[in-house]
Parts: sequence; C-alpha cells; structure tokens
Amino acid sequence: MLTKDLLRVSRAGGGYQPRFTDPSDEALAARVLGVYQGHVGESKRDLDDALAELEREADDFKLVRGFAKLIHRDARFAVEAPVSPRRARTAAFEAAEAVGVVTDADRTEALAAAADRLDASPDEVDASLFADREIESVLYAIETNYDPESLREQYDLSLAQTALFNAVSVRVETSEPKALVSAIKRLRLMYEIRRTDEGRTVIVTGPDALFRRSRRYGTRFARLLRTVTKAAEWTLEATIDDRGTERTLRLDSDDLTHPTAEPVVEPTFDSGVESDFYARFDALDLDWRLRREPDALEAGEFAVIPDFAFEWRYGDFRVFFEIMGFWTPEYVEKKLSRFEALEDVAFLVAYDESLGVGEAIEALGHRAIPYTGTVSVADVRDALRSYESELHAESAATLPARMTPDADVIAISVLAEERGVPERAIETVDFPDHERVGRTLLRPAVLETLAEELEAGMDLDDVETVLGERGIEETSAVLARLGYRVEWEGLSGGTIAERD
Repeated sequence: MLTKDLLRVSRAGGGYQPRFTDPSDEALAARVLGVYQGHVGESKRDLDDALAELEREADDFKLVRGFAKLIHRDARFAVEAPVSPRRARTAAFEAAEAVGVVTDADRTEALAAAADRLDASPDEVDASLFADREIESVLYAIETNYDPESLREQYDLSLAQTALFNAVSVRVETSEPKALVSAIKRLRLMYEIRRTDEGRTVIVTGPDALFRRSRRYGTRFARLLRTVTKAAEWTLEATIDDRGTERTLRLDSDDLTHPTAEPVVEPTFDSGVESDFYARFDALDLDWRLRREPDALEAGEFAVIPDFAFEWRYGDFRVFFEIMGFWTPEYVEKKLSRFEALEDVAFLVAYDESLGVGEAIEALGHRAIPYTGTVSVADVRDALRSYESELHAESAATLPARMTPDADVIAISVLAEERGVPERAIETVDFPDHERVGRTLLRPAVLETLAEELEAGMDLDDVETVLGERGIEETSAVLARLGYRVEWEGLSGGTIAERD
C-alpha cells in the first residue's frame, strides 16, 4: 500500500478511479530502480537529492514517489562513522564549552581537543558528529526482486489498495469465492453472500456498519484486495466516502495483475476458539474428517460458508459446523435468518453462552452447543454420534450377509479399509470360515496349529515371534482364546502359563 498523499485518482463523472500505469511507465520505473542501485554506498541525503531531481524531470512526481516508496521497503541503511556519534558529540560539546566556541578557529580547536580524548583525528570527529541522523545514514544494499514490469504491477495494486482506505463497503464477484471468504474472516470483517444471475456476490462490511457508515475498515478492505486479485475472474465495486461525498470505485480482473511478491501473512483461523477446536478434534482420529471452510450452502437468495464441515470418511455425507462468537445482536439475527433458510442440511452451531441463542437455533432444526471460552470436543462428538447409527447401518447394507476372505488371518481393520466401510459395519457380517478373536479373523486350522506350537513356560518374546510370522498382532486375545495367560517377570518380559 501507499500513503494517502500519493493517491492518484480520477473523479470524472462522479466516479473514483485509480490512475493506473501502462507499459510506457516502465521506463520511469527503471529509472527509479536505477537511482537506488546507483546510490548503494552513498548517504540517504544524496539518494533523496537524486530522487528529487527525477521528480522535477518526470510528468508526475507522485508516480516517482510511489515507485520509490515500494523500492524503499527493500532498501537497507546503516550508520557509518569513524567514531561513535554519541561519543563524538559528548567529547566535542564538552571541549566546546571549555574553549567557548565563537569563531571557526574556536570550533577547530574544540574538535582537536575532542579528537585527543577519543584517539581520533579532528576530521573523523567532525564526520561522526551527526552521522546517526537518518538523512546521513548510508544505503548499503537493495534487497529487491523487482524489475520494471513487476514494480509497475505492484504499484497498481498498491494504488488500488490506497484508494480503498476510504471505503465503507465492498461488493465482490469472484471465481474463487471460498478463498475470498476465508480472507474476509481472517481480517475480521463481516460479509454476506447473495446469489445473482451472474453468480455469487460477496458483500463486505465492518461490524460498525450495522450502526453507521464507517471508513475505519478501509485498511482491511485494502488488504483483502490482494486476495481478490488472485482469482482468474473478478469484479469489485466499493462505496467510497470521499470527504463527505459518496463515490463508487469499480475494478475488475482486467485492471490489475496479481504481483509475484509474497502477500501479507494472515492468520489461519478467525479466532483462537476455532484454532483450538480444530487442533483438539483433529487429534482424535475419528471416522470424521474436519474440513476448514467448505463449499457455500444455499440459503434462499443468499449463501452461507460455515466455519467447518465434518466429512464422513466412508460416504458422501457432511455435517456442517459454525462457531458463533461474541457478535452484535443484529449480526446474530442476520446469521439466524441465514440458518433458517438452509434446507436438507445437517448443521451444528456452537454459540457463546453470552449470546443466549440456543433455543432459537434449536427451533430452526439445528443442534445448538453452548460454550464458554472453548468449544467442548466431547459435546461435538456426542452430537455427531446421533448421525453415526444410520451411517453405520448404511455402510453395513453395502456388505453381503456372509463373507469368506481368502486370507487365513486378517484384521477387521484391514478388511474394513478394503471395503471402504467403518469397522463397526464389519461386525454385522457372518464369517463362516473364520473365527473372530479380538479384532482379528482366523481360520480354525490356524488356531489348531498355534495350539500345537505354544506351550506353558514359553518366553513371551518367542510367542510373539510365532504369532507375528502369521500376521497376528493381538497377542493377548489369541492367548486367552487358547487358554493361556502371561506371567510377568518385572519389566524384562514374561512367560505364558495355563489359565486356572
């Protein structure tokens, strides 16, 4: 972004259009880059003088300053002085007080006295006196990847961002609505999605917009523009408060090219509550995948993008999940109206208890989960269980009543994975050629062979080797089936013995 004093806009016809560059301006961009590169090793004072000269030669001094503003962020300056400037000033001022400086000769005498104290020459002391002023700092490097073309592209984006500083609301149509809404949430803006004949329009405002028109969110709108320009196709319309006059800013994908520079890093989640819940739920390794910001849901003429979706691992079923934090009553009411318009959607809503909207959410047919501080994973898990019985039944219905696996030994988990169903569904199937021992299916012949090979007194390590050779991992369950138990010998291991 640029500072407001560098804004270049046209107000023709009551509009508010940034005055973008064109390829012919790349020559000027190259000259500004050249000024910086040519002044490495020189003071900022000399650099500023050279830029001022270029401003006088150019048709638009603001364009020169805009290019320079972007390059300057990658410029590295340092204080270069033979003597510490602070020590030089202290010594020189004390010497000047003793001498009583009035004339140039007095000044020379004071510098000589200070130099003696600092073990330096008078010229070194003189050069160091004010070397730590910003204007005297030395440009030692330009760490930039800009070339004239990319500098011009970045300038146009920055100019458009600056034009949005005075925006009170923004409307966007984009080929990437999910990415846009994700950025909106991370910037803590408010939005609603409306369906139009052309597609979906995302309307973005700040929380204060519920009560009054405000420009305080302009910098967030500006940051949002970088995400907007990433889409292949997009249009943006912003309402601008131009010193009390309402104007309209219109941009589209033909106006701006997303620059190659890395965007400003933004938070991954809207809040710590969401981030905390995601981490704790994901660690459970359940039959549900937790997906962040799924596809939009139709809600009448609007659309809703929930915070999360729980995706059933074994079929095309999702439960959507919204976390309602401390919002204004008006915004809560708007959210509830969107929820009411959702049809044939499994929806859970966790709400901050301070909102007091649990009954209203339940009345809309959605499961309400109150929370204070953090969302209870156990409460969400209980809510998901209400769907699992039917889902397990559906999975079981895809299986035959009887199955005869080819393998002599096979774990239920492996069989479930092969069939693409939860392990619980496998439990409903009859296996006439196998016996279920723990979570493993074994042919009777395998059990008979094991009964002959195992005997009381065998070392447990040897037993596990025998079982491992046949692909059996459930030692305890198989030993119990064959009538053995383990006699432990401290932490070093044990032997098997017949059960009493």
